[in-house]
Amino acid sequence: MLAKTHLRVVSAMIVREMSTRFGSKPGGYIWALLEPVGYIAMMTVIFGAIAHTPALGTNFILFFATGYLGYQLYQAKVAHLGGAIRANKPLLSYPNVAPIDAVTARYILQTLTTILVSFVVFSAIFFSLHHSPELNWPLLLGAEFYASLLAVGVGLFNCVMFVRFSIYEQIYGIVTRPMFLLCGVFFLPDEMPHPYRDILLTNPVCHVIMLFRTGFYPEYRAIGLDLPYLTTFSALVFFGGMTVFTLSRKTLRNEA
Repeated sequence: MLAKTHLRVVSAMIVREMSTRFGSKPGGYIWALLEPVGYIAMMTVIFGAIAHTPALGTNFILFFATGYLGYQLYQAKVAHLGGAIRANKPLLSYPNVAPIDAVTARYILQTLTTILVSFVVFSAIFFSLHHSPELNWPLLLGAEFYASLLAVGVGLFNCVMFVRFSIYEQIYGIVTRPMFLLCGVFFLPDEMPHPYRDILLTNPVCHVIMLFRTGFYPEYRAIGLDLPYLTTFSALVFFGGMTVFTLSRKTLRNEA
């Protein structure tokens, strides 16, 4: 009975999230597709004018798309999970609605959105290629798995911190803003000289992107990819975020 109630609540909140996020925009859900497509196209033109060949393979669009969408496996979830509690504050006054329901709804919606965007983008890219790459699905699913562990852990922690300490959100935004440029979207961390490569590879998102790219490029050796490190780091972040969130359930209801 409790599981059915939870499922109904989460389903209703997903519909509410879709209406709130996309219903007020002209074109609605289509913008979730147009924004990454436009960004990938723009950056491909810019980097194509700077360099003659990408760091991996021969197609700029595919190289940048694997980096950008690999990054979005993590970042898009984190960006939406952190504000899940505050955005659904009125609903938390109902006893059947738990704080975790708001997070779950946003996680499911964002995961489905990212999958749809990736499918559309890569389908269009493969259609333009003479020879489409053979995808390694276990590696791609592995990248999604690790990205989800990291994103949920950080997202749950941020839910609590955003509610309890308003300045934390500003500090978090400043500290994490350069990550897009430093996690291997535009380059291969393997090719960076020491000690910069070792510093970059302390970032688990670098490993997520490297793992994601290996699913598209069988020739990519990904020398710096460390799965034991990624597994340990992701698990610690996930359980740490879950612990903080669980211990703060009353605070989230009262202060959101």
